[in-house]
Amino acid sequence: MKGIILEACVDTFSDALIAAQQGANRIELCSDLAQDGLTPSVALTQKVLKSLTIPIHVMIRIRAGDFHYTPNELALMIDLVHQYKALGVQGIVFGALQKDLTIDVDSTQQIANAADGIAVVFHKAIDLTPDPVAAAKTLIKIKGVSHILTSGGAPTAKIGAEILRKMGSASSHLTIIAAGKINQRNFMEIHESLGLAEYHGKLIVGDLHRQNV
Repeated sequence: MKGIILEACVDTFSDALIAAQQGANRIELCSDLAQDGLTPSVALTQKVLKSLTIPIHVMIRIRAGDFHYTPNELALMIDLVHQYKALGVQGIVFGALQKDLTIDVDSTQQIANAADGIAVVFHKAIDLTPDPVAAAKTLIKIKGVSHILTSGGAPTAKIGAEILRKMGSASSHLTIIAAGKINQRNFMEIHESLGLAEYHGKLIVGDLHRQNV
């Protein structure tokens, strides 16, 4: 669909290839999607970058669990941002929260500074905040953040549609990427409801396991 970005979330080389073949406009590359996505290996990232022409965004998340990071963890992730940026990825995906589940502005700014020149996506950690619309307004003020990946604080984009629309209206120069159980079958219904330009899902361009690569 002209002007619409469909981003496929994958954690294997074969899934990245199939997603591209089936019409994905961008890949979010992770490892261990069973843990909601961790940083992929350098080897996998290099292989995907070499094989695909569509943009690749890489998850920067060094462990499962919460999104409140120690200074040492943050330093490791800043190093990863520099490393993956040097590989040639077009964006990084990251999120950090304070203990009270509000946006960790300082950590996010440090990551955005490290990623200068490429896209910075604040991921679905925003859906854990007390008020995702207020959180979006906080992210607007962080220089370098370009996108917010969100289901509107709800389990699915369909349930969170009202908040997603409010986030879209409140997000100024930031791009909202709608996520949350969006697949090839329900995409048009959700798009007609939201009217956004970017959508994300594991099955956004269909089943990635119907064929072998």
